Amino acid sequence: MECSQCGVCCKLFVINLNEQEYNSKEYKTIFESFGHVSDFKEAEMIGANLLMQKEDGETCIYLEEKKCSIHERRPQACRKFYCASKEEWCQDMVRRINDYKEKAKK
Repeated sequence: MECSQCGVCCKLFVINLNEQEYNSKEYKTIFESFGHVSDFKEAEMIGANLLMQKEDGETCIYLEEKKCSIHERRPQACRKFYCASKEEWCQDMVRRINDYKEKAKK
């Protein structure tokens, strides 16, 4: 399956880094300016493992011109999701993307 490169998923969903991704310090996180929380369970609890968003507060920092600027090294959560997925766990997110696109047409 190919990505339609609409960028909507990168606007609607905040990405949780897994422990390995968070501890790699390879990704910008929302609490980056406060420093790295060494205990991952604590980082998860306070949201320190969330990818940073742009100033609009709703778009992933790595979205550039409707494309992921870190596509080759994107987080696991991004790798698992596909907007045309038929998997049950994706259906709420797929509906939200489709609703967003419908509203944008109006």
